[in-house]
Amino acid sequence: QVQLVESGGGLVQAGASLRLSCAASGRTFSVYYGGWFRQAPGKEREFVAAITRSGASSYYADSVKGRFTISRDNAKNTVYLQMNSLKPEDTAVYYCAAGAGLGSYTNSRMYGSWGQGTQVTVSS
Repeated sequence: QVQLVESGGGLVQAGASLRLSCAASGRTFSVYYGGWFRQAPGKEREFVAAITRSGASSYYADSVKGRFTISRDNAKNTVYLQMNSLKPEDTAVYYCAAGAGLGSYTNSRMYGSWGQGTQVTVSS
């Protein structure tokens, strides 16, 4: 297992940008693929973005494609989520996750390690 700690959330106005960070510790992070999920009040947790172990490939939910960018720095054991052109509907708790199994990166069940979450609130 790897321990994950998110940071970078906050309250911003629509159209603004935020960068979330997810710091990993406990094991070599490069053996894990990384993902970001979010959960809004009263809604189920949903996939946002994922990145492969090397960082060569990334995947996005349609709702964030073109606005969000996931990246990673394995030397720093950190995954990032750059969020631009934020909208009120992006308001949620954002969770970082790490996984090592085979399957779809969009499936939360593929991730065995989760952070505690960081709140992102976008006002209109």
